[in-house]
Amino acid sequence: MVRGCLFGALLAWGSPRVGSAEMTFAERLGWKPDAVVVILHVDDAGMHHAANRGVQETLERGVATSFAIMMPCPWVPEIVRYVRDHPGVDAGLHLTLTAEWELYRWGPVAGRTVVPGLVDGDGYLWRSVAQVVPRANADEVEREIRAQVDLAVAMGLKPTHIDSHMGTLFARPEYFERFLKVGVEKQIPILACGGHMTHALQENGEAVAQLKPIIPRIWNAGLPVIDDLHTGSYGWPPAEKTRRLVELLQSLKPGVTEILFHASVPTDDFPRVTGSSASRFADTQALTSPEVRKVLEESGIQRTTWRELMKRRSAAAPM
Repeated sequence: MVRGCLFGALLAWGSPRVGSAEMTFAERLGWKPDAVVVILHVDDAGMHHAANRGVQETLERGVATSFAIMMPCPWVPEIVRYVRDHPGVDAGLHLTLTAEWELYRWGPVAGRTVVPGLVDGDGYLWRSVAQVVPRANADEVEREIRAQVDLAVAMGLKPTHIDSHMGTLFARPEYFERFLKVGVEKQIPILACGGHMTHALQENGEAVAQLKPIIPRIWNAGLPVIDDLHTGSYGWPPAEKTRRLVELLQSLKPGVTEILFHASVPTDDFPRVTGSSASRFADTQALTSPEVRKVLEESGIQRTTWRELMKRRSAAAPM
């Protein structure tokens, strides 16, 4: 499911400090001031075989540069095998605290008795962020984050980044603090946008700017930060996805922008899992289309990964 910079709950952390003259984080990371840099990111790896096929198609035949794995889900072993066979891929963790589908569910990695506030009456993760927020405390959230990271490491993965399925970790300040705590402790980049945030502001309201005061903490802890995050592709009509992606790429401002997709190659049973099967296949088609590849090449847009961002951050100066 789509996630975004859901920072409305971060209002208590201070007022936004938005400055149009600020250096982009791309520039801080060593790119030229006018560089337009993108992470073309695929969510929901491991959720289903169809999602794993979408990751492979868009990385190998398309322009995707990064993806993130949902560790509680049934098809994780398949995507982990793919990462082992392709050790250079940019594979992060899509930290998962919800199980949204009607009939296709999963539970917490930490165990139901260890994180009782994260599970519903059937023993699965809650279906929505709104159900998690009043029930799960920060300690439970941290336990589950750590359990998912530890499982990934035990399976042989070295996550290049961590982010949040459905934005749950941005729903309460104390959740985000635990997310940040684990990322800093383990030196794994976290999803944090703190530059011009053009699309993040448009999609999620001005409240996203409330992350600004925390950005120096993230950066000075040795982790990279991106300038913008685009999450809206989930809502694009399937027939328009390629055109809209071309238009989006042509309009990007200088800086590092992550653009999210949920690319899949549907199997016969996949439409029974999600009503978004057609939309997800359209993501795969857009990311493998000649039109998108052409605009990237002709516009001089540079593709990157979280792996590269972390490498560049290690050579960058503090804020």
